[in-house]
Amino acid sequence: MKYFSQFILLALAVAVLLGLQYQYWLGENGHFEHSKLTAQIEEQQRLNDNQVAANNLLRTDVQDLKTGLEAVEEHARLDLGLIKPNETFVQVSTAPTTHSSY
Repeated sequence: MKYFSQFILLALAVAVLLGLQYQYWLGENGHFEHSKLTAQIEEQQRLNDNQVAANNLLRTDVQDLKTGLEAVEEHARLDLGLIKPNETFVQVSTAPTTHSSY
């Protein structure tokens, strides 16, 4: 009888230990779920950092457009193809030269 009660206590302890291990590894908020969420957080943080950098670049561009004429002139030249009076416009082609003989 003494060994039987010890066996029951040991079996109960093992069952509790297995239950706790199951909860830790595979449970709703277990280790695997935590690892997955941590990876998602890191990915989102990387995306956020990229977006912050892009926003800072746009913010700097807007500030330049509000305060200085150099940025306005640069945009007019690059985007609209405008030139100043008494300037000569030269366009250089970067297309490869092809020779065809008939």
